[in-house]
Amino acid sequence: MLNHMVPDRAPGLDRVFHALAHPARRAILRQLCGRERNLSELASPLNMSFPAATKHVRVLERARLVRRRIVGRTHLCRLQPKPLAQANTWLEGYRKVWEGNFQRLDALLNELKSDPSPTPHASARRQAKRQV
Repeated sequence: MLNHMVPDRAPGLDRVFHALAHPARRAILRQLCGRERNLSELASPLNMSFPAATKHVRVLERARLVRRRIVGRTHLCRLQPKPLAQANTWLEGYRKVWEGNFQRLDALLNELKSDPSPTPHASARRQAKRQV
């Protein structure tokens, strides 16, 4: 039932989810959606030092979510969206499972609403209340 295109034990997938686990790294990815930015531009809105931003970018690079190029003393970072697409493919399989579960639950609830006869559980609860 799950999507087997992206294996559960893919090291790349682990690195992507690890990279996405920190809010600063997610913020960096959001900043890179529009254009390439240097490390100072990435660090500034997060109120973090250049070395701290560099550490976060390294995690993103290991996950292959960011590509860095150096021009002189400037480190320019660019978003690499392919690993996000792979993670989305993996998540999509679970979304389909949950949608199926919710559809079955909706059908059961609709069936219970339309059935005027009391359920065995409801009768048992009424009897238990009377005994107390």
